[in-house]
Amino acid sequence: MSEAERIHGIHAVQALLERHPQRVLRLRVASGRDDARIAKLLALARAAGRPVERVDAGQLGRQGSDAHQGVVAEILPQAPWLEEQLFAALAAADRPLLLALDGVQDPHNLGACLRTADACGALAVIVPRDRAAQLNATVRKVAAGAAETTPVVAVTNLSRTLRLLKDAGLWVVGADGGAAQEADAADLTMPLVLVMGAESSGLRQLTRQHCDLLVRLPQVGAVESLNVSVAAGMLLYEALRQRRRAGAVAGVLGAVGPAPASGG
Repeated sequence: MSEAERIHGIHAVQALLERHPQRVLRLRVASGRDDARIAKLLALARAAGRPVERVDAGQLGRQGSDAHQGVVAEILPQAPWLEEQLFAALAAADRPLLLALDGVQDPHNLGACLRTADACGALAVIVPRDRAAQLNATVRKVAAGAAETTPVVAVTNLSRTLRLLKDAGLWVVGADGGAAQEADAADLTMPLVLVMGAESSGLRQLTRQHCDLLVRLPQVGAVESLNVSVAAGMLLYEALRQRRRAGAVAGVLGAVGPAPASGG
């Protein structure tokens, strides 16, 4: 059995109680917190048969963080998905959105990407198993609960996985500061994998060869490039904006379209 970990904050704890209550071992709630949001958490915990303990708010601060919002949950952490689990989930998804990170090594960046991926409705975040940040305590802390709701898929060969995703009907769109097309001019409403490169080197050449399209973010300032987690957030929100406008938010409309043509 995985070692228990803690998450904190009303939104993160509520999401886990709603989606995976079996992984919540117990809740600790600040004494005196009886507002509507806490009442909803307590109702969810009761419905799932999860024990609740009332404790001093200062004790919660030592268990979670200063931003615990009155609740800390002891949980069984979500293990990384296997590639087989990803493809099983894709088979049941409409218009899926995935984020792939090509060799991102900073766990803070992975955690931040997970947090934004969760907010934008991404099905999962894909990372290479080697020479890249993996799911750990630092990532979970930065993700602020998103690591418990948005799976990380660690794959042996990212290029092979991208090829299989293309075969499954997803389009692969890579982020590149030198791309000719800006992201808001590209169609990001289709079943999609957004691919971000490593912090210093960007997309590897082999990864580029599996992209159907390369896009860039518009920049008018003096900085040469954006932090990978910032850029990922901007692209994910552009995809979400387009999908909301088109009524095609992931999991709402449409079937997975035809497989895209291979290309660089």
